Amino acid sequence: MSLEIKVPTVGESITEVTLSQWLKKDGDFVEMDENIAELESDKATFELPAEKAGILKIVAQEGDTLEIGAVVATIEEGSATKAESPKAEGEKPKAESAPQASNAAPAAVAVAAPASSPAPIDAESEDSYAAGTPSPAAAKILKEKGIDPAGIKGTGKDGRITKEDALSAENAKPKAPSAVSAPAENKPAAPAAVVSAAPGSRNERREKMSSLRKTVAKRLVTVKNETAMLTTFNEVDMKPVMDLRAKYKDKFKEKFGVGLGFMSFFTKAVTVALKEWPAVNARIDDNEIVYSDFADISIAVSAPKGLVVPVIRNAESLSLDEIEKAVATLAGKARDNKLTIDEMTGGTFTITNGGVFGSMMSTPIINAPQSAILGMHNIIERPVAINGQVVIRPMMYIALSYDHRIVDGRESVSFLVRVKQLLEDPSRLLLGV
Repeated sequence: MSLEIKVPTVGESITEVTLSQWLKKDGDFVEMDENIAELESDKATFELPAEKAGILKIVAQEGDTLEIGAVVATIEEGSATKAESPKAEGEKPKAESAPQASNAAPAAVAVAAPASSPAPIDAESEDSYAAGTPSPAAAKILKEKGIDPAGIKGTGKDGRITKEDALSAENAKPKAPSAVSAPAENKPAAPAAVVSAAPGSRNERREKMSSLRKTVAKRLVTVKNETAMLTTFNEVDMKPVMDLRAKYKDKFKEKFGVGLGFMSFFTKAVTVALKEWPAVNARIDDNEIVYSDFADISIAVSAPKGLVVPVIRNAESLSLDEIEKAVATLAGKARDNKLTIDEMTGGTFTITNGGVFGSMMSTPIINAPQSAILGMHNIIERPVAINGQVVIRPMMYIALSYDHRIVDGRESVSFLVRVKQLLEDPSRLLLGV
């Protein structure tokens, strides 16, 4: 008796997933609760476990988009010893299974043939044609390009025209017009020939967009089209924070087991400023504005499969070391594609750090349905005027993109100035002033 393995429900808003990778092969013996495949939704990647022990029979293929509840595979009753027994008995089991394979093949052809009759090309189809006759693939190429097969010398068995012969003829065809136009002394033809013979590799490749990438693209365009987004800038003298880190980073790591980075200072400064300017922490829900008394800070992280935004819950109540530990944990899960959907939903404000890639200034896009996002950038030593003197300071540009439907200019600028004050005098973060 076989058991169907179906796509599980992974979230209220998720209706389909993509089968990104099989962890087991067709015919493998799997244990109960052993992971057999990786499924990718528009928000996260998760593993699909076997619901019982037995022999795996694959139904869906890698890259398939499957609806929730769709059958991915079946597990048939069996044991590891039974699955491995044909290998131990030598060639006899292969001979016995051959008729089954030959019986299955015509059925597959019968289904595939109507879809595109010239498609089954390869070596088998070429063997059934006489000398000088093109294979189905070659015939299709020659017909599309208007090339007469009679003028092509086949290189296949017994002189048959192969797909490669047709492609060669296709490549050679563009040369004909230049030969015809030569007697007419058409001068512009010469530059065209030079352009077509550009040196170097000109290969192209196509990749199917992942569910995550498609969703990110759709959400970004939606935000640009449906919000009144505006960006305000300021700059921060990072010397006080850098001096504090240099003084206490060793003791901090020794005591808490985690490094002291810039993200904890920015997160703490943001949570303080959000209390003073609650509109920056709000969102629009239909015809209402929802204000949050807590700060769930989303941290933009570049993961192998694209940008993800895990959330630090109730960041306003966390200390610097607790924020650093949360950032390290979430970033590690992002790199390993282990983030859950719950860990990436429900943020009220986002911080993104383009400075780690060398960005000096940018206008970050709001992470809907939030109303604002703070962009950090790289730290550059620049001359600045302090107390009437020009000095060299490590400066960072910061940017706040906000939804002008909720946040007014006064609130956005005041919020960013408050963040600047807290970072340039980090003792305020500890004293709460």
